[in-house]
This record gives sequence, structure tokens and C-alpha cells, in this order.
Amino acid sequence: MFDIRPAALSEFSLLPALEAAADQVYGSLEPAIPFGDFPPPARPQEYAQAFHIMVAGRPPVGFVRLEIVDGNVHMEQLAVMPEYGRRGVGRALVTAARAWAQEAGFHAMTLCTFADVPFNAPFYASCGFVDVPPQSLGPELQALRTREAAMGLDSMGPRVTMESIFPSPE
Repeated sequence: MFDIRPAALSEFSLLPALEAAADQVYGSLEPAIPFGDFPPPARPQEYAQAFHIMVAGRPPVGFVRLEIVDGNVHMEQLAVMPEYGRRGVGRALVTAARAWAQEAGFHAMTLCTFADVPFNAPFYASCGFVDVPPQSLGPELQALRTREAAMGLDSMGPRVTMESIFPSPE
């Protein structure tokens, strides 16, 4: 398995290409999602400003980008190189991110994703995430969903917000 660890500053320049490669798997769906219409990958400077980024492998073959939204950790991006897909890299990144967030004192992790894409909402459900009804979203998550819709993501397929609440320490 790949070593999951915080990203090194020198690795931020590798992440845009990794993100772009990971987006290409949407083109293999039936029907395909036009990944060329996705927002462009973040720039290295944007990764450097993220709350926390964890990577898998040296050099990275996957990463998870975490931000703070409504006082919770929010999984802004999970990306795995297509040739490493279906090998547990994404699940290992999600598991490590959840463990890190819980250890850092957060009570929950949220994310926004495509509802009907097998490696999106169904995958996250298998990792312990559940759907959050739109009326239950905090103001920052509502604003994030509004930005996603304005970028055209909702026109590519149904979107859902999900949450994983961490168990209370005993």
C-alpha cells in the first residue's frame, strides 16, 4: 500500500497534473460526463493555501485536499491517477483524512459530489458518509453548492452533499 502523509511543499507543483488526469475517468462513464467542462485544476499556489493536503505515494499518485467549511473539515478534492484506480488508494486517503480530522478535534467531515457516479457518492457512502438534505446545510456549504451550480457542475449530473460524523471520544 502507498504511504499516506501530508504533502510536501515541493509536491504542490505535481498536483495540478494529477488532478487533471484523475478527472479523465469521468469520460469513461456511460453516459460520459464532460470532464473538459470541469473547473480547471487548482494551481500550485492554491494547493499551498489549502487547510491540509495529504498524498499517497512518492511521487504522489493520489491526494485529498481539505478545507474548513461551517466549522467542519470539508473534503474539497479527492484525486487518484487513473492507473492506480480501484487499488484502495482513494479509500486509504479518505480513511487517513478522516482520522487526521478527528485527531485534530473536528467532529465531522463534509463533501459535495455526483450522486450517480459509482466512484463518487456510492463510494463515499461505503466510507461512512451519508446524504445531507439541502435544508440542513450550513451557510458556507450552501454558498459552496451555489458556486458549484454556477460553475455548471449541477448540469452534468445530480449532486449531493454528504457528511461523516466522527464518533465521540470515550
